[in-house]
Amino acid sequence: MTTLSERRSEWCRAAVLAGAFLAIWWMPLESPRFHAGLGEALELTRWYAREHVVLCLLPAFFIAGAIAAFVSQGSVMKYLGAGANRVAAYGVASVAGTILAVCSCTVLPLFAGIHRMGAGLGPATAFLYSGPAISALAIVMSAKVLGVEMGLARGIGAVVFAIVIGLLMAWIFRRSERERDQASMQLPDAEPSRPLWQNALFFAAMVSILVFANWGDSEQAFFATVFRWKWWIVAVSAAGLALMLAGWFGVRRGRLVLVGLAVAAGWAVRPEQPLLSFSIGLGGLVWLTAGAPGEAGEWWRQTWSFTKQVMPLLLGGVFVAGLLLGRPGHEGWIPSEWIESALGGNGPLATFAASFAGALMYFATLTEIPIVEGLQGSGMGNGPALALLLAGPALSLPNMLVIRTVIGTRKTLTYVALVVIFSTLAGLLLGQLLPS
Repeated sequence: MTTLSERRSEWCRAAVLAGAFLAIWWMPLESPRFHAGLGEALELTRWYAREHVVLCLLPAFFIAGAIAAFVSQGSVMKYLGAGANRVAAYGVASVAGTILAVCSCTVLPLFAGIHRMGAGLGPATAFLYSGPAISALAIVMSAKVLGVEMGLARGIGAVVFAIVIGLLMAWIFRRSERERDQASMQLPDAEPSRPLWQNALFFAAMVSILVFANWGDSEQAFFATVFRWKWWIVAVSAAGLALMLAGWFGVRRGRLVLVGLAVAAGWAVRPEQPLLSFSIGLGGLVWLTAGAPGEAGEWWRQTWSFTKQVMPLLLGGVFVAGLLLGRPGHEGWIPSEWIESALGGNGPLATFAASFAGALMYFATLTEIPIVEGLQGSGMGNGPALALLLAGPALSLPNMLVIRTVIGTRKTLTYVALVVIFSTLAGLLLGQLLPS
């Protein structure tokens, strides 16, 4: 005799099959918008794969794998767990984005890594929000393009929101977090395999590669200078990482030399395409660590665990986002006129619509600024503009799909709701202080 849960499961399967059948039956193949949406979904997914996977996601996966492999659970809980100093934990988590300057998808492996190793829900979600939201360059560019008031409002709002949202997440789910902390405390903490300063240098080299490989050009003198030298900085960081792998992780020196020669050959053949050398280096790192004994092999196993968990959801989420919303300047299934009409003006409904739309859309780093500038030219007020700037970079449809696999559905929905609500409130406040 079947149980109630089994019957429910069968009904769910039947509903999915029926829904899929009806969707195929009524598929509007004759509609130009239907085909345009599919084309935009493929275009956005291809663009994402070309621009973000190699330079952003893969280094982030290796950093997340290193956190899981080399950072002890006790250390993470000491500085980011329930018993950690709140001022230090939330302070560091809330300003992490000024260093990382990553998008809403690249921050996910790092968030998953620290959460898996025992970081409290509050500091972890503060880091999750701040990573893409508090880029120093994004704030500077917002002030330059959209006005000093908008840049200041974005910077202050993002830091405050990271702390407040983290504190609220920890308080709302305090019971489940208490049970999680108690279970973690019962696990024996492994002794660190090397001194803290060695781990610090190792992570600094990887973060340097991630940050400078994705450094964008700018009219600001400092950022422009760093952009001109960024690949040399990446090369020096990669060389330092190679020396650490040889000296501290037991990676074979002969293999390291071969990888170095391959990277140098790629640079010599195509100096105008540094992505080639970067890809060769990443492939070489996989070759050095996959199947290796000891810590190097454990690093790869943890990295691959994050990759297979996150990558399919991200690519699927980007495809759906392109299908529905298209790319900047190109429409998906949802007409851009609907979005522009909903975001026009400076009222409460427009502000909420801007926050909600920003939560669904995918913004690569800095792309939100010209989009907001264009929408303001079409009548968007300062309030909805700020709401979009605060919600958009921190959330996206692919971002939500991955967060759900890390912290569960209820916590994900709560986090999304808090970001949308606080972004809306900030937009309403700015709309009153700085009407268009």
